[in-house]
Amino acid sequence: MESDRNVRPNKTKFSVRRMALLSILTALCYVGRIVFQFIPNVQPVTAILIILTLTMGMADGFIVAILSIILTNFLLGMGPWTIAQIASFGVLIVVTGLVMKPFYKKVHKAYFVVFSFFGGILYGFIISLLTVKMMGITNFWVYYAAGIPFDLLHGLGNAGFYLILEPILAPLVAAQLKKG
Repeated sequence: MESDRNVRPNKTKFSVRRMALLSILTALCYVGRIVFQFIPNVQPVTAILIILTLTMGMADGFIVAILSIILTNFLLGMGPWTIAQIASFGVLIVVTGLVMKPFYKKVHKAYFVVFSFFGGILYGFIISLLTVKMMGITNFWVYYAAGIPFDLLHGLGNAGFYLILEPILAPLVAAQLKKG
């Protein structure tokens, strides 16, 4: 049997640097959600998750999404909607990772700003669909139509936050990934 000093440590996928980066991004989502809670559906979380998924990948997007929602809902209120929020962000992360990531750095940033806007619409549709099923609401379309103004605010907020945060976060994340 080899001694401990001759055994190479396994290089884990979750390095300390990566975990620290995910923790910082989770904290950024947490603070952003709390600070902007007074504006309905306008918060930087979705834009951060889109940027994170484009730069690091879907697994990292899922980790930050789940942690962000659970942590903020401890303060804002935990309930069955927490599951719907996590699932809605999950769908958005999958769409971002599978559909948009292959084009990242290949097409103009305006496409991703538009995608961020429609990400808010997609999130609203998915969460409405899940909420109707969980709460036993009988008419989905009436419920969904009542939420469209909030989805539009979410989309506009996403587009604005993407424009502001992508030029800051993407290079920082890329630099940290090169180091790690």
